[in-house]
This record gives sequence, structure tokens and C-alpha cells, in this order.
Amino acid sequence: MKITLIRNLVAIALMGFFTQISMAQDESAGVALAEVANIVVSLQHFPSDADKAALAKIAATEGLPPGLREMATAVSNIAHAANDEDKEVMARIQANAEAPDRAKSLAAMIASFNHMLSDEQKATLAGLFPSD
Repeated sequence: MKITLIRNLVAIALMGFFTQISMAQDESAGVALAEVANIVVSLQHFPSDADKAALAKIAATEGLPPGLREMATAVSNIAHAANDEDKEVMARIQANAEAPDRAKSLAAMIASFNHMLSDEQKATLAGLFPSD
């Protein structure tokens, strides 16, 4: 009986521990997604060297979702507009049922990027990714 109780307590403790790790990963993904969105909002024709460095760091972070890492790469590749390969990747993200709506919206804006975002697109992203 004591062994069963100890096992249950250990199982509960482990679930709590892994839940905290999962929440931390979700939070870091949210922060990285907001960073990509902020870069897209400020983008004019192509990303700056500082933007490219930030995007490369996001793209190289193994713990982030693959779609987020692909968005960072696509934004880094923008030269007046997204290239055809990155547009296809953004279309896959938009079609992914598991992708959050705000990630799908950002992917759509990356795919349709043409020199800069419109004021309406910037307002949409500001609503989806409010700054603190």
C-alpha cells in the first residue's frame, strides 16, 4: 500500500514537472512567434542584418515548433517578397489544423508580403501580437 502511494505521488510530481516544461516551451514559442511578427511589421523590402540574426536564432532553436522555425527562415529569405518555396511552406502552415490561428494569419502575411505590409495588415498583427 505504501509503495502504491509513493508511486502515485511520484507520478503526480512528474506530471507537474513535465507540465511546467511544456508550458515553458509554449511560452517561448509564443515569444518567438511575436518576435517574427514584429520583424514582419517593421520589414521594408528585406530584413536588416539584426533581423536576420534574430530570425536565424529562432530558426536554429530545436525546441520550437517546426512551423515557427520555417516562418523565421521564410522571413529571413524575403527580398521584396517571399520566394516560391517559402510561399509553399507558408501555405502548408495555413493548412495545418494544429497551427494556432494567429500563426496561420502570420504565415498568410509572409506568403503575400510585397515590399511591406499594408496599414491594415500591421493593425491585424498588432491585435494578434499586442506589445506589453
